[in-house]
Amino acid sequence: MPFAMIVGRRIAYRLIPGDATAPALVFLHEGLGSAELWRDFPDRLAARLRRRALVYSRFGYGQSDGLLAKRRPQFMHQEALAVLPALLAQLGIEAPLLIGHSDGASIALIHAARSRPPPAGLVLMAPHVFVEPICLASIAKVRDAYRASAGDAGGLRSRLAKYHANVDDAFLGWADIWLEPRFSAWTIEDECAAVQAPMLLIQGRADEYGTLAQLDSIAKRATAPVTRLVLAACGHAPHRDCEADVFEAIVAFAEARSPQ
Repeated sequence: MPFAMIVGRRIAYRLIPGDATAPALVFLHEGLGSAELWRDFPDRLAARLRRRALVYSRFGYGQSDGLLAKRRPQFMHQEALAVLPALLAQLGIEAPLLIGHSDGASIALIHAARSRPPPAGLVLMAPHVFVEPICLASIAKVRDAYRASAGDAGGLRSRLAKYHANVDDAFLGWADIWLEPRFSAWTIEDECAAVQAPMLLIQGRADEYGTLAQLDSIAKRATAPVTRLVLAACGHAPHRDCEADVFEAIVAFAEARSPQ
């Protein structure tokens, strides 16, 4: 996997070839994700749509360089407004279709609210636009499990270390900022009205990190077209829990916005 250099630091990425005249697909992973943890979902989606695709790991994740300091409450704005634009510019990608999951969906929304020209569209899976108690409770529980797994060859920390070169950056960099008391006031609800790109919102009813209130908040404030997909037997990872439904929904959303 090659590296891009952003402010002198390495970001691991993968480019999937496809039609350069259509909007590229850009995948933004969840708070514990990486380029590798998308598995073959980007490849199959890019092949079906015959599009280029970019899959990458943010700083602290996958094989990208680690964090330089503890994250602050505005870390998603930093990703959306500094790191992502620099990476897209370096790779020659303009107005892509952003496909974000969890934290990655929030980053996509922030980026779309500020970027001009806007992205071709947004696919937001399990997005966060404000902090819910259910999310904090789930993160606290999994952080306890992570701490308890230190030294356990089959534990959570060891399993994550297979995918992250800096595993404590990946896990604790995510969990600790979400559980910091001042992060409880974090919100990007006001960004929703500034998004000019159409949005596909996807949420599972059994999501242990968020409720349909997240989608309601986005739809209430949106000025761009919004399509919803709510999945009954689905947790926090719609593209894994209900893969076929999510795959076809993204294909239909992307094809409806393809240049004629």
